Parts: sequence; C-alpha cells; structure tokens
Amino acid sequence: MAAERTSPPQETTSFHGGRLVARRLKAHGASRLFTLSGGHLFSIYDGCRAEGIEIVDVRHEQTAAFAAEGWAKVTREVGVCALTAGPGVTNGISAIAGAQANHSPIVVLGGRAPAGRWGQGSLQEIDHVPFMRPLTKLAATAGSAAEIPELVEDAFAAALAPHGGPAFVDLPMDYVFMEAGEPAARPEEGRYMAKGAPAEAIEAAGSLLGAAERPVIMAGTDLYWGHGEAALLELAEALCIPVFLNGLARGCVAADHELYFSRTRSRALREADVALVIGVPMDFRLGFGGAFGEETEIIAIDVAEPQRRHPREPAVELYGSLSATLRDLRLAASERAERHRYAGGPATGTAAGKAGPSSGWVAQLRVAESELREGERAELQDTRAPLHPLRVYAELAEVLDRDAIVIGDGGDFVSYAGRVVDSFEPGCWLDPGPFGCLGAGPGYALAAKLARPERQVVLLLGDGAFGFAGMEWDTLARHGVGVVGVIGNNGVWGLEKHPMEFLYGYSVAADLRPGTRYDLVAEALGCEGELVERPSQLRRALERALGAGRPALVNVLTDPSVAYPRRSNLA
Repeated sequence: MAAERTSPPQETTSFHGGRLVARRLKAHGASRLFTLSGGHLFSIYDGCRAEGIEIVDVRHEQTAAFAAEGWAKVTREVGVCALTAGPGVTNGISAIAGAQANHSPIVVLGGRAPAGRWGQGSLQEIDHVPFMRPLTKLAATAGSAAEIPELVEDAFAAALAPHGGPAFVDLPMDYVFMEAGEPAARPEEGRYMAKGAPAEAIEAAGSLLGAAERPVIMAGTDLYWGHGEAALLELAEALCIPVFLNGLARGCVAADHELYFSRTRSRALREADVALVIGVPMDFRLGFGGAFGEETEIIAIDVAEPQRRHPREPAVELYGSLSATLRDLRLAASERAERHRYAGGPATGTAAGKAGPSSGWVAQLRVAESELREGERAELQDTRAPLHPLRVYAELAEVLDRDAIVIGDGGDFVSYAGRVVDSFEPGCWLDPGPFGCLGAGPGYALAAKLARPERQVVLLLGDGAFGFAGMEWDTLARHGVGVVGVIGNNGVWGLEKHPMEFLYGYSVAADLRPGTRYDLVAEALGCEGELVERPSQLRRALERALGAGRPALVNVLTDPSVAYPRRSNLA
C-alpha cells in the first residue's frame, strides 16, 4: 500500500507582540516612533530596535503625540507615537484632539495594563477606549497577541481614509510580550479616492464659475492632505482666480505668485460673485460663512463630505479626489466661458486671457493688496524697544530660506506671523490649527527637522506657549536636532489680556513675569541662547542661531502694549 502523500507543513514565523507591531509600522514606511519611556511599552521598543525604527523620546507625552502629527504634516505620511498606560495616554489627549481637528493621519499606540489581571487594580489600569473613541477614527483594544497585526493595519487604514485623522490601538502588556504568528500582508489598497466629483455636480459648478466675473478661491488644510495643489494652481491660472490660503494650504500657491493674495481676504470674500471653498470648513475663521457676501455663490469642494453640516448652504458641493475634481472643474468652467464668449457675453477666464473681467478683478485686488502691505511698513521698520512683533518678522524674513519650515505656537505673537510670514512651498507652515492647543510647537519642530534635516526649521513661540513644553529643548539637545526658536517675550497673555481690558477695563490671570530669561533656560538644557532687547541686536542673533548647528533659542523682548487687531469671532 502506497504511503499517503501530504503537503509539507507551512512554516509560520512567530514574533512577540511588540515585534509584530514594529513589523507593521515598518511595512507602512514608519521610520521613527515618538514616545516617553514606560514599562508597558518595552516590548514595542524592543521590536522597533530589531526592525530599525528609531525611537525618539521626549519629556511629556503630549509632545510625543504632537511630534507624530508634526511628522504627518511635513511628510503627508502617517505619524506614529507610543504612550504608556494610564497617564501616558491621558497626557496625549489634547494633541490627539488637535490631530482630529486638523485631519492629520496619526497612529497612537497605547500601553495597557495586562488583560490577564484586568479589573484587579494593576498599575495605571484604566480603559482608554471609551474616552479615546470620540477623538479618533478607530479606537480598539487587542484581544490577543495574534490580533495585533490586523489591528495595526486597521489603524493605518482608518488614519488615511478621507477625512484623515488619529487612530488608537490599545495593547495589553501581557499580549505584547506573548508570541504569535504573523499573517500574510494585505493587498495594497488605493490610498486616495480615484474618482472626482460626479459629472452633474461638476457641470453645475462649471456653469457658475465659467460665468463669474469676480471669482475667488479660499483653500485650507484638506487641499494639502488631498495633494490638490498642482490642480488648484492650474485652475487658478486658467481662469485667472485670486487665491487665499489658510492652515496647511499655505505654500500650496507660492507667496510670490501673481494670483496669491492675503491682506485683501475680507474684501475679496465679501465682494466675490463665486467662491470656491476648497478643503476648509466654514468655521469661526470664515465667520461661519458670514465672511462671504450675501450674494456670493459658494462651491464647496473637499475630499469627502463634511463631518458636520455647512453653516451656510453652498450652491454646489463637489466631493472626491481633489486632483480629478479640480481638473474636471477647470475644463467645465473653461468650456462654459468659451460658449459665453461666442454667445456675445463678456469674456472670462482662459478665453479672455488678460483682458477678461476676472483679470480686472485681480488687478483691483492687487492694487489694494499693495496698499495694505505698504501700510505695514512703519511697523515692520519700528525702532521701539521692547520690539514690535512685526519688526521681529521683518528681520526674520531676511534670513529665512525659501523652503524654510516655520512653526507657530502662540497667541498674538504668532497671529502677527500668520499675517506676514510668507510660505513658498507646501508643508512649510505649521500651526496648531482650529483646536488651538498651545505647546504643539516643540513636537512639530522636532519632527519637522528629523523629517527634513537639510532645511531651516524655525519655531515661533509666545512666552506663554513656552511654558507648555519648554523642557523639550532638552529633547532637541539630546537628539541633536538643530531647531531655532524665536520667543516673543512680552510678559503677558496678550490674546486674553487686551480683549479683557477692552471688555471690562481690567484684566486678571493675564500677566507673566516680565523679561524672563528663557534663553538661559535653553542654555541650561544644552542649547544655544540669545537675549535680544533692541532691534539692532536681532539680525545678528538670528544669524548666529541659524548657523549654530544645534538647537538655539532667541529670546526677544517685545512690547506688551501691542495688541493684534483681531477680527474673527471665537464662537
């Protein structure tokens, strides 16, 4: 009797749970893990070392999560952090909420008390998922070591799917030390939506835009996440449309492009007959839709439908791949403009060239823009001491490279930066976004310089904001990350002090210690430090800091009486 033939057994390679985590991170291109050491995470660290993933440790868990978001913002890839159980996870919550508001794709790995002793009072035992779920696109706990790889895969998929955002994986300590087999890799899935908006909606939007005489583009963060900058520029150039940008969209049209505007935003949005609102919500920054004129027809464009209703009803809504949608809209609007011209109407867009009504609109805005910029000259050249914030940015502009990455972390001081600091490439301006959490800057800067070591990375800080994460200058020094910080040190919480005094005639809880030597704090932590008290000292201090080859902090004393002329409402 012949022996029964059997297939050879399939060999399955087993790894401990931490190594399984690391192997999935590596498969998704993650090269760094931001963290603060905790025993619940040791197995993950061991796995990352084995897989060649650099472990970057910080001084507070919020910075680990902010660094993960900063990595995502600069690279448009998923940023990853690991937070130890209990207070480690809760310390990261504000940063995770900020990533949610910014649609930033990050994966947060949480340490967790052992499943085998759950409910018996282990150290730092708490169920993270109930309070993480409202802040994330996925929040789940591994039920075994074998579940870990698929759960990490799910987290990456959730973080990247439009709209992007944070995903959370809770990893019980006993499971990450256990061994399990590694499943086969999932098939590669399309990362971004392949299709543009529906043809009927494109046709409707094209008809509006093609007939517009005063069109405007207002684009924001989701333009950047959706890789839509090239298609947006083609659309703007073809139809001669002025462009305004906020959030991560800054730099998606270079600040020296003839169609880029900033100072005339209020007028342009108010007077526009058609407004393309691309990848930006109509939130407090746009007056909940009230920034646009009553007769303005709004075309809302994004990678996916909004997570809450628009406060003002758009005339047309276009959702899908931004590149495809903006390309199709350009073609439809150009065709509509051409038909309009042949029918005897006024020429617009491509058919009109420089002679069309929209180019006249652009010329009007350019005159107004130039006048407003000229009106800033006195403040940019202000000789007072302590310094006017705009004098700081005038000097900074002279030493920044075109591809410098500038990060804002503060109130009034950074608001001035948002008004006058120019961006020329995508991913070169980072700020906390609409959630407005101070302390984001050092984590963003750490990640930005690690991701783009060849570039200048400049962190603009209010003195209040420095207090949230000032110890991270130790992190920058330990890791040899040559970030340059510039503090606007006015000794007050300016964003609160001036409005409160306007409302009540007095302020409380709005003063800090004047003239604090944050530069000496930086020196004590292993960085370069510079104190600037007069305008004549500033340029040389900035040049020395940028040439130091290690982290440096320029502590600039600024005038506490200067209040930023704020227009937007908080609610």
